[in-house]
Amino acid sequence: MAEQSASGASQYLNFTLGKEVFALDIASVREVLELTDITKVPRTPEFMRGVINLRGHAVPVMDMRLKFGMPATPDTVDTCIIIVEVDFEGDRVIMGGLVDSVREVFDLAAGQIEAAPRMGTCISTEYIKGIGKQDESFVIILDIAKVFSAAELALAKEAQKDAA
Repeated sequence: MAEQSASGASQYLNFTLGKEVFALDIASVREVLELTDITKVPRTPEFMRGVINLRGHAVPVMDMRLKFGMPATPDTVDTCIIIVEVDFEGDRVIMGGLVDSVREVFDLAAGQIEAAPRMGTCISTEYIKGIGKQDESFVIILDIAKVFSAAELALAKEAQKDAA
């Protein structure tokens, strides 16, 4: 559930992939990192870039562009890694999502969020909690718990163990 501010609005972190703006419930976000060295893990899907060392712990990093079927692009000075927590089989899996840029944390009231559209986005609607409006543009609010399949989360958990 989104973290509620005093005004009754929920807080979200928005980020970009290409020209599209996405958002994550701030309650699932641990931190945002500048791009760092990523160690490739053999025999993993293309969208799994590898693992990073986060204060002595191996954290798997997924390229969100590739995960959503978007074309790969070179990393830039704005490329960031969003560290999130995802529940998986009673455990909290810590993982990173590589995104083009992170913009800001913003408040959004429940009344400003509409149901996910049936078409017109680059990603499957099963990953989308809803569509919010920020200023004059739309923001796709992701359900991080549904973005990765059980098999992908198991793979991330295994990559953490292998790298440790």
